Amino acid sequence: MGELLALRWSDVDFIDGLIHVRRNFTGGEEKVPKGKRVRSVPMMPAVIDTLAKLKEREELTGEGDLAFTREGEHLNHFDLRKRYYAALKRAQLRRLRFHDLRHAFGSAAITKLDPYAVQSYMGHQHYSTTQRYLHHRPRRDDSAKLAEAFGACTNAGTNLDATQSKRDQEGSPEQG
Repeated sequence: MGELLALRWSDVDFIDGLIHVRRNFTGGEEKVPKGKRVRSVPMMPAVIDTLAKLKEREELTGEGDLAFTREGEHLNHFDLRKRYYAALKRAQLRRLRFHDLRHAFGSAAITKLDPYAVQSYMGHQHYSTTQRYLHHRPRRDDSAKLAEAFGACTNAGTNLDATQSKRDQEGSPEQG
């Protein structure tokens, strides 16, 4: 939430479809985000469309202006949270903490993106933080990938099986 409250139009790159996370608004002041680094997060088309419509408002659309603001000032996080819960209720969705949206993003993103990308987009400084999203989700092509990965072992195993079969046909020394 703090990153949204601190988002300025200069952080929104419509051309490349990115949001540059440069600051966080907490405790009544703007600060550097937790990871202490600027990170860039891709915007999905619906986000681009929504922000583009918001950018069409008559005022407060300059590069230094806040994207989400009331009269040019930072929104109050309590008020934003109330509006969020009201929207959930109107949509008849179960109540989730605002921060749970971040976890939902991580869990969904990890199913399609590599862990390094998810780590970068979420701003995790340590890979161990991203690992909490690495729930085992078998994918349709996992068996083919495993077969490819173990191809050399499978071929070696086939040769061993053929050698053993030949021994069985010739009879072992103990048998004969």
